[in-house]
Amino acid sequence: MLEIQLPGLIVRAQSGFFTVETGEGAVVCQLRGKLKQGRHDGDLAAVGDRVQITRLSDGSGMIDTVEERKRSIVRLDPRPRGFYQQILLANCDQAVFVFACAHPDPKLRMLDRFLVIAEKQKIPAIIVANKIDLVEDPGKIFGLYEPLGYHVIYTSAETGAGVDELRGALAGKISALAGPSGAGKSSLLNVLQPGLGLRVNDVSEAVNKGKHTTVARQLIPLADGGYMADTPGWKSLALWDTEPEEMDAYFPELAPLVMDCQFSDCSHTHEPGCAVLAALKAGRIHPERYDSYLRLRAGQE
Repeated sequence: MLEIQLPGLIVRAQSGFFTVETGEGAVVCQLRGKLKQGRHDGDLAAVGDRVQITRLSDGSGMIDTVEERKRSIVRLDPRPRGFYQQILLANCDQAVFVFACAHPDPKLRMLDRFLVIAEKQKIPAIIVANKIDLVEDPGKIFGLYEPLGYHVIYTSAETGAGVDELRGALAGKISALAGPSGAGKSSLLNVLQPGLGLRVNDVSEAVNKGKHTTVARQLIPLADGGYMADTPGWKSLALWDTEPEEMDAYFPELAPLVMDCQFSDCSHTHEPGCAVLAALKAGRIHPERYDSYLRLRAGQE
């Protein structure tokens, strides 16, 4: 059998081996030696990367080139030579944040932190407000995000509400999934696609158990096309290179107002002529979102 060049998508990575999905099936690959030459401050290849491979005569493959990433979810790993950029997921089309309306009560400050990270890394975000059957008016809790441009999908694993809308939003895309424990993520995914929640949970447990060992990261295929990647650890993703004065850029309701502030270095906390404070007073900025801004600016959780 001759060697064959193929384009593909990395759907699994562990211990230097990459499973690449091609038009002719999956191929387990390693990186060409030339790609490893020199010093690197981040992962050379990661789940979600588009690659060109050579399939060898024994059925295995070599990754020849890694295409430029459009975006990625990055976690910094401190090492003796400095910080190393771990790529949790490359080229994701969107982040899907699942939060419950009740049981447990939604932690909107956590959601705001997730949204800021998504904004900074230029990842479109979808908010899934789950367990809507447990409250009278879920829009009263999550409705504040819709005027900001975020797509909010209201769902219930019990009644099936919103499942078709969620399925449509995921179809054909690579989605990063995140949310606090107890949000009903697995139950919702099992209604979406039987067995999907179990598969996602297995990956999540392996990642959480393997904090000090090499674990597999992978994309899980969806029946309607596209992939889902469980990406636990968003809460621990540090806004590592974000200066306090640039935090307002990642709040869609604050960013357009900054140019109207009297002072160019306005902190939006006390200065006269602050357009953000004026908008807050006029009710155009939600107080809870403003509080999240203050906390994140101060480096608080």
